[in-house]
This record gives sequence, C-alpha cells and structure tokens, in this order.
Amino acid sequence: MYLNAETQRNVLGRLHFALGPQGTLFLGHAEMLLSHSDRFTPLNLKNRIFRKTAGTHGGVDRFDPAAAFYDRHGELPGLTTVRELAFRASPVAQIVVTGEDTVAMINQQAESVFGLSARDIGRLLRDLEVSYRPVELRAYLEQAKVERRSARIPDVKWQRPGADTVWFEIHVNPLVDAENGLLGVSIVFFDVTGTRALLDKVVQTNRQLEAAYEELQSTNEELETTNEELQSTVEELETTNEELQSTNEELETMNEELQSTNDELHTINDTLRERSLELDDAKDFLDSLINSVQLGMVVVDREMKVIVWNRGCEDLWGLRADETTGTRLTSLDIGLPLETVRAVDR
Repeated sequence: MYLNAETQRNVLGRLHFALGPQGTLFLGHAEMLLSHSDRFTPLNLKNRIFRKTAGTHGGVDRFDPAAAFYDRHGELPGLTTVRELAFRASPVAQIVVTGEDTVAMINQQAESVFGLSARDIGRLLRDLEVSYRPVELRAYLEQAKVERRSARIPDVKWQRPGADTVWFEIHVNPLVDAENGLLGVSIVFFDVTGTRALLDKVVQTNRQLEAAYEELQSTNEELETTNEELQSTVEELETTNEELQSTNEELETMNEELQSTNDELHTINDTLRERSLELDDAKDFLDSLINSVQLGMVVVDREMKVIVWNRGCEDLWGLRADETTGTRLTSLDIGLPLETVRAVDR
C-alpha cells in the first residue's frame, strides 16, 4: 500500500471490521499483509486473496508495534517502499514464507543464487528446489514454527553443476508478533565459502604444522639417540685413552727397567773386559813362565788331558801346543814310557 503506517493501520482496521466471517478480501499485487497476519490469513497469496483470521473480532483494536513506533518517532513517508527495496538489495540471500509455507518474499540475491524469480512468490516452498537443496529445510521450518525459536544450520555444502562448491550457514528465524503469534519464517543463506576456505586453510596448516612437529620430534629423538651413541663412544674413547695411558706408563716403566738393565750390562761388560784383560795378562805371564822353563813340561788334568804344553815339549816331540791341548796324554805317540803314568791314571 502506498500509505504510511498509521493510515495503513486505520484502513486495515476498517476493512477487518467490514469483512464478514466468510468474506474474502482482494488486494493488489503489492499488498502482502505479512505484518497483519493477526487480522488476515492468505487464501491465495499469489493472487492476493485474504480472509479474516479465525478468532478475531472486528471491534477489538489490537496493539500494533509498528504504529506505536511511528506515533513515537513521527511519520516517515514511503517507508514501505524503502523496506521492500532494502530487502531486495540485501547482499545476503533471503526468502520469507508465511505460516502456511507459502513463499511471500524473495530478494535479488536469492533469485541470483537459487534461480528464483518473482513468479515463485505465492508458490508453496515445498514445490521449489531450494526447499531440499542444498539442504532439507522443511524440518527446520516446522521446528522454528513450533518452538518459536531460531535454528542455525552450519556447514551446508552445495555443489552446483559446472560451478565451484559453495558453503552456506543457514538461519531459520520465526517471525512473530508482540503476542508471539506466528507471522511467517525468514530463511537467510549466509555465504561462508571464503570463511570455510580460510578454515580449511587453517586446518591444512595445522596438519602441516603437526606433521612438521612430528618430524621435528622424530629428528629430536634421532639426535638424542645419536648424542647418546656419541656419549657412549666418548666414554669408550676415554676408557681406551686411560688404557693407553696405563700401557704407556707400563712401557715407560719397562723402558726404565731396560735402561737400568742396559746400564748394568754395560757395567758387567766393562768388568768382563777388565777381567779379560787381566786374564790375558795372567795367561801371558803364565805362558812366559812355562816357556821360560828349558825342560819339557806337561800339565794334565784328572782325566790326563793336556792343559799345558810348553815350548820345551814342542822342541822335544815336534808337536805344537794347539795340537796337544785337550788330548789325553796317554794317547800321544811321543815315544815315552807312559806305563807308569797310566798306572797313576788308573
């Protein structure tokens, strides 16, 4: 109606009073009467045919919140048109149905997204594809109407043929008057595709972080194992070093002992050399004494082996000392009577 709210209220009050219990009211295409469901019920919303709401009385002027609003704030001309244009231009897809599930309002975004048009106004919601795709709405509509409470349907996925996947969060809000009477239901489709993509990105990033954390944890465990192995190797090397140090000390001790033994051997060698010289001197002296004897002189041991064979013997028998020394005297053929000597030997 192209009237202000106060005038609308007065006109509808008179029409309600004038309409009989079984009478019908025909209005123009722009008159929906959604905010006056307490007075009029649509018989055919598409053709704008209404009748009185059951239980209402023409003489009772019920409280109208919209009228009180305009009484308080003054008259705003053209408000109905502004409301309709604002609803139509909303960037969020929205559909409004009556209490009988008849489509009452569709904004431009809903028409664009779900392929609807103004011709669908007045049709039953169940006859439209949007009632069951992208999600079954009828159960949520009944719940909202019965409980008079909003319902939220999160994470609704809609895969359109030849188009990208769209995610919705759908709000089903009952429209009630001041006395909790049901006027209709508003269905709002919030496009959360961008938010969902960000959420998926966050989930993917979290998974990558978890995988990276697990890899780091595994690497850390490997490093700890390697560190333990290195620590064990260091301990083994320290033990080996201690053993080598001990062996080195033993070798040093042995070297010192060998050095001491070597010194002792040098001393003994020097002593032996001195004794050899002394012995040579004594032998030379003895040889000179024996050879100074002009007679032949033989010295034998207990076994009658020649020990000394002087030069006189060499001259007498023509045998050199190196030929007779160590030989038994009795076995020498020197032409001497050795029977007496043999007797002594026996």
